[in-house]
Amino acid sequence: MKQSLITLAKAVRPRRPERPNQVLLPPVTLYRKILRAHKLLPKEQRELGDLYVKDEFKAHKSTDNPLYIVGFLTSWQEYLQLITNGKWKESSLTNEQLTKMSPDQVNQVSIIKT
Repeated sequence: MKQSLITLAKAVRPRRPERPNQVLLPPVTLYRKILRAHKLLPKEQRELGDLYVKDEFKAHKSTDNPLYIVGFLTSWQEYLQLITNGKWKESSLTNEQLTKMSPDQVNQVSIIKT
């Protein structure tokens, strides 16, 4: 029987915790909190963010690699903190993040910024 994301995500620790002993949220809880946090964003950004989050969580729903799941949930939990703290306006992509992106992704980022 295949383990679900919820089962695999219970009580796992993030790879880069901002606070010591920070436990990852279960996927469904994290997903709902992100959608609620998007209500703080302007309408256009909220619509774009909601679509992206829904697509990403749907695409990774059947993933069964625990390390990948931890990385996925950690990244989204960091995103949630960024949105809820209001620091999303100040943040920008690092050179490391840009070099990991495909040319299409870099192009999409430049379109969004303008």
